[in-house]
Amino acid sequence: MKLGAYTAVLHDKPVAEAVAILADLGLDSAEINSGGFLPAPHLPIADIRASQGAREDYLGLFASNGVTLTALNCNGNPLHPDPEVREKHGQDVRDAIEIGALLGVKRVVTMSGLPGTDAGARLPAWSVLPWDSAYLDARDYQWNEVAIPYWRDIQARAADSDVKVCIEMHPHNVVYNPATMERLTTEINATHVGAEMDPSHLFWQGIDPVAAVNSLGDLVYNAAAKDTRINEAAKVNGVLDDRHGRVRPDEPGAISLGGRYTLSRWPENASWDFVAVGRGHDVAFWTEFLQALEKIDPDMAVNIEHEDAELDQLEGLRYAARTLMEASGRRPHTT
Repeated sequence: MKLGAYTAVLHDKPVAEAVAILADLGLDSAEINSGGFLPAPHLPIADIRASQGAREDYLGLFASNGVTLTALNCNGNPLHPDPEVREKHGQDVRDAIEIGALLGVKRVVTMSGLPGTDAGARLPAWSVLPWDSAYLDARDYQWNEVAIPYWRDIQARAADSDVKVCIEMHPHNVVYNPATMERLTTEINATHVGAEMDPSHLFWQGIDPVAAVNSLGDLVYNAAAKDTRINEAAKVNGVLDDRHGRVRPDEPGAISLGGRYTLSRWPENASWDFVAVGRGHDVAFWTEFLQALEKIDPDMAVNIEHEDAELDQLEGLRYAARTLMEASGRRPHTT
């Protein structure tokens, strides 16, 4: 099993420096952003397309540090009803499959996407609990008219390139839990579309990630290491906490999610928070999680995704790496 990190947290540094940081932490895997919500400063796409020499030089940056490039990441919304977002994010997935094939990187991580409620919708809409048949009508449109046709095409492209597309089961997407993951793979007769197992979004839904791994089995192709802490506020407001605030595109620090849309401001005293690996669940959980993944694929990559707002980039990576090292039985680095 390979333990590594998704380098988006290090986008302020050149790729060579970012990879060296991972190696210094004792990690041997890297996941690089290739598009979607975030830019791709660590991936010279034009050079990679241009020549075999450029591809060899790029991969050499990783090999010289004892790190393997295990995945490209293009998380976005390829089914967005706004064409400005949909066309870019949809193409980014297709491009990531192409770039992955050129580099010999066999995993592309992304999200399933979320359409609007009907053909005339302008904004995506997620039905949390379709107790009213109107929500079932919306769900039928989202799956049958939008999601399944798009993902059938992605399955065909991925199979042709022998690259596996790994869907992060993320709320506000049509695929957000094992049942919806299994539905998509069944509908498209998937051989090269499966799951990226990120426990963080499962925790706050009340899903046991180890049980989810065991349920999905061979559909799990890749994994993220990100933790979630359930806070006291959840006892009052539950986990469906919608007290987010608007961030204008022109505000300092605004994070674009494509088109005119931005990442919202997190609630104060939130019901739950993303935290560094080990700050929400102890080493015993992460040991069991890694063991469940290893039973499926002994060579699976598990890449840290650092989104702990209480720790800086290096502090959070270091904390997460130590937890994973201990959970895996490796000797943690002391740097």
